[in-house]
Amino acid sequence: MLIENLLVIFGVMIIAFIFAPIGLGGGMLFVPLLHYVSGWPIDGKLLAVSLMLTGVVSWGSGLTHRREQLVDDEIIGISLWGAVPGAVLGVLVIQSVEGDFDLIFKILSLLLISLALAKYSFITKKTVNGDSYNDPENIPGLVLGSGLGGFLSSVLAIGAGAIYVPSLQVFGKLKTRISIGSSLNIMMIVVPIAVFSHLMVLSELQRTFLLENILFILALLSITFIGSRFGAKFGIKNIPENRILQIFILILIVIWFRYIIDIIV
Repeated sequence: MLIENLLVIFGVMIIAFIFAPIGLGGGMLFVPLLHYVSGWPIDGKLLAVSLMLTGVVSWGSGLTHRREQLVDDEIIGISLWGAVPGAVLGVLVIQSVEGDFDLIFKILSLLLISLALAKYSFITKKTVNGDSYNDPENIPGLVLGSGLGGFLSSVLAIGAGAIYVPSLQVFGKLKTRISIGSSLNIMMIVVPIAVFSHLMVLSELQRTFLLENILFILALLSITFIGSRFGAKFGIKNIPENRILQIFILILIVIWFRYIIDIIV
């Protein structure tokens, strides 16, 4: 078990380092890592820990982006009007709906990612050249897009950066790095709400399991924070903005295919 735990600790550090510069929390990899390597069943406690790790990535990377002034507080404030209620609504849905309901949300995410990728095909050249968007912000679209991100964050135990970043670029008219930094700062607020909500609905047995593994969980949180801080600093200093955008689009395509496979299979 020691070897498995060490592999998980190393794995979360690598995930945090890679995902931090591109505005993603890593939730889509934390869950399978803990499930397949540590042998945790996919249930409420695993989702809660995945969200904790995602929250740490958002704080570690988000603070670095804020220090570099790669955020837009006005757009963040508008986005939170959708993201926070969305996160709360997601928890309420989890409590009230029985059965396998994530298919609906994967379909919604698939549609939004498809729209984002289509939009990127038109705006990539302008973004790569560093031009600002002259069109006014689409406030309703920004609130709705962020609301879906907050909703999926609670339901699927993810940071929802794959939703926030395209929403901030398409509707908020932000450039790549600023949309990533702003996405992370939204996650810094929304993910803790989702974590708290998940912990509140855990069974006594699941809470006992978490307490019994508290040292392992704290080690994961610490190494995740370190990985995200170094990853964000490395990305900001060494990876050009156009490369960041290309990496992010590639990740979106991977998520798109993953959702397609989940829906079909």
